Amino acid sequence: MADQVQEFNDYRAKMNEKLLADNNKIIKRIFNLDTNAYAEGALDVKTKEFLGLVASTVLRCDDCIKYHLETSFKEGITKEEMMEAMGIATLVGGTIVIPHLRRAYEFWENLEEQG
Repeated sequence: MADQVQEFNDYRAKMNEKLLADNNKIIKRIFNLDTNAYAEGALDVKTKEFLGLVASTVLRCDDCIKYHLETSFKEGITKEEMMEAMGIATLVGGTIVIPHLRRAYEFWENLEEQG
């Protein structure tokens, strides 16, 4: 199942390359803003990833959840920390986010398998 992580990253990279090659100024600025928003600042990267993960879950964006899970994993966030953040997301988002919670948990397991 670790292939799920690779497939997600391969597709994301391929499509981001195509989108950015289209040379749309607005799209490029949004991508740049996103990158800069998650950089170290008054809040550390780990905290910003938690915020992104919770917001993405409440908004029910599976691609965004996967992105923030992987970045969080690379930042050294533990499974317990991730699940606590996802608990907050489920509380705020309501039971409609439970399917996203399931997929997030599965994706996290795939990240752990990859090491």
